[in-house]
Amino acid sequence: MIRLHAATLKQSFSGVKNILSRNIVTLTDKITINGNTALHVAVGTTKNLDFLENMLSLATLPLDMQNSEGSTLLHVAAIVGNTEAAKLLVKKDSDLLSTMDNEGQTPLARALSNMHTDTYAYLLKLNKHLEQDIEAGHGSSWGLLVNIISSKDYGEAESFFRVNQHMPLTDIDTVLMAIAQNFPSKLNSWERMFVDSTCFYTFLGYQFEAMPKFVAAIKRKQEDYHLAKHLLRDLCNFIKSKSDSGSHHQYYNNAILEATRQNAEEVVKIVVSEFPDAISSTNEHGHNIIQYAVINRSEKVYNLLYQMSEHKNMYKTIKDSFGNNLLHLAARLAPPDKLNHISGAALQIQSELQWFKEVKGFVCALNIIQKNSDRETPQMVFTREHKDLVIEGEKWMKETAQSYTITAALITTIVFAAAITVPGGNKQDNGLPEFTSKSAFTVFAISDAISLFTSATSLLMFLSILTARFSEKDFLLKLPTKLMIGLTTLFISTTAMLVAFGATLYLMFCQNNPQILVPVAALTCLPIACFVTLQFPLIKDLMTSTYGHSIFGKKSSIPFY
Repeated sequence: MIRLHAATLKQSFSGVKNILSRNIVTLTDKITINGNTALHVAVGTTKNLDFLENMLSLATLPLDMQNSEGSTLLHVAAIVGNTEAAKLLVKKDSDLLSTMDNEGQTPLARALSNMHTDTYAYLLKLNKHLEQDIEAGHGSSWGLLVNIISSKDYGEAESFFRVNQHMPLTDIDTVLMAIAQNFPSKLNSWERMFVDSTCFYTFLGYQFEAMPKFVAAIKRKQEDYHLAKHLLRDLCNFIKSKSDSGSHHQYYNNAILEATRQNAEEVVKIVVSEFPDAISSTNEHGHNIIQYAVINRSEKVYNLLYQMSEHKNMYKTIKDSFGNNLLHLAARLAPPDKLNHISGAALQIQSELQWFKEVKGFVCALNIIQKNSDRETPQMVFTREHKDLVIEGEKWMKETAQSYTITAALITTIVFAAAITVPGGNKQDNGLPEFTSKSAFTVFAISDAISLFTSATSLLMFLSILTARFSEKDFLLKLPTKLMIGLTTLFISTTAMLVAFGATLYLMFCQNNPQILVPVAALTCLPIACFVTLQFPLIKDLMTSTYGHSIFGKKSSIPFY
C-alpha cells in the first residue's frame, strides 16, 4: 500500500501497473489513514490528464468508491478544484453528480463550500436539479452566488444570476452584503492613463510584449468593476420586481451600511439611485450613512455630501440618540482597521485631526461648542478619545528624531573636518589647496559645503522636534513639516557627503588610473539607493498626508441625491 501511494504521488503509471500486477493490492483498497484509494489520491494531487486517464482506465464501473468521510472521486475533485479530473469522472460515471458524502453534501455543494469557481461552474451546468441539490448540501441558491462573488469572479456571478431568475427573495440581502464587502475598486488615474496610452499605441500598431501580465491585470480590474456595477443594478431591479416598495429596505439596509463601512461609495450610489429611500438607512444605533461614514472614516462616502443638493444641510445639525452631532462623531477615535494602514502614530493622529477639521468646516458654528448627553463638546470628546494616541505619537516622533539626530550630527562633524583638511593638503608658499585647479576639487568643495549646510539644518529640525510641546494641533502641520524637512535635508547631506568622498578618492587615487572611477561611482550609489529604499516611503507619506491632494472634496459632478 505504501508503494502504491508513493507511485501515485509520483504520477508513475508504470509503477502503479507493476504494483497492481502482483495482486497484493487493488485500486479500490484504502491506502491512507482517511480511507482514500489510489484513485482518490490521484484525483486529489495531480492535474496530469494522461496520468488520470490511464489510472481511470484500470478502474471498473461504477466509480462509487468512498473514503472514510464518504467522499467519492468527484467529491475530491470538487474539494481540491480539479476541474479536468471532474470532467473525466463525469464522462465515465455521471451518477457521481448526485452521490452524497457522510454530511449529505454533493460534489456541487463541496465545490461551493471550497470556493472553486471553475469546478462548481462546470458541475452547475450538468446539474438538472440545482435547487434541491444545493439545499441537500445545506446551502441555498443565493449561497452559491455569495461564494462566486466572494471569489471575485463577477463574470461567472453575472452568468449565474442571469440563468437563475426563478430564485426567491429569501436571503438576497446576503448577496448584496457580499457585493458590499468585495466590490472592486475602479482604476486610479495612473492606471487609466496607462490603459489610454496602451490603446493609443495598439492603434498605431505597437505591441506591449514586455508587460502583458500588467496590462491584463489592469484590464481585468476595469472589467470586474463594470461587471460588479451591472450585477448590483440587476439585483436591485430583481428586488423591485419581486416585492412592493414598502419592504425594499429589509433587503438593502445592511448592505448599504456595510458598503459605507467598507468605503465602497459606488455601491452606496447605485443602491440610492435604485432605492431613493436608502439615503435614510440607519444602523442599530440610529446612525445614517453619512454619520456612519464619519465614524468609520470612509472619506469616499462622506465626499458624496459635495454632490448632494440642499438635502445635505440636514446633516449639519443632525444628532444621534446620545446628542452627538456630526462633529462629535468625527471626534471619536477611528476604528483600528482604519488607523493600522497609516504608518506611525504621528501620522495617525494627523489623519484624525484632518477629519476633525474637515467636519468642523461643514457643520454649523453652533455645533462646535454644542454638548452631547454626557455634557461634552466635540473638542472634549476628541481630547479624551485621542489621549493615548497623542502620547504614542509623541513617543514615535521623539524616537524617530533622536535616531536621526545622531546621524545628522555625525555627518556635520565629518564634513566640517573635511572642509578644513582638504584632500592633498595646502601649498606651503600661499596656503591654497594643492588641487585648486582640478575640476574634481570643485566638485568636492561644493558637495562638502552642501552637505555641511543641509546636515546642520537637519540637525536643527530634529532638535526642534525633541524640544516641541507636542500639543494635539502640532501634529496637524508643524511637527510633520519639521520631520519632513529634517529627513529631506538629511538625505541631501548624505548624498552630498558621498559625492564629496567620491571626488576625494578620484583626486587621490584615480588621476593616473581612471578605471577606478567606475567602481567608486557604483559604490557611492549603493548607500544612496539604500537610503532611498528605506526612508523615502516615510518622506513620501509625510509629504502626501501634509501637503498632498486632500482626500476630501467633490470628486464628481454627477448629482448624488
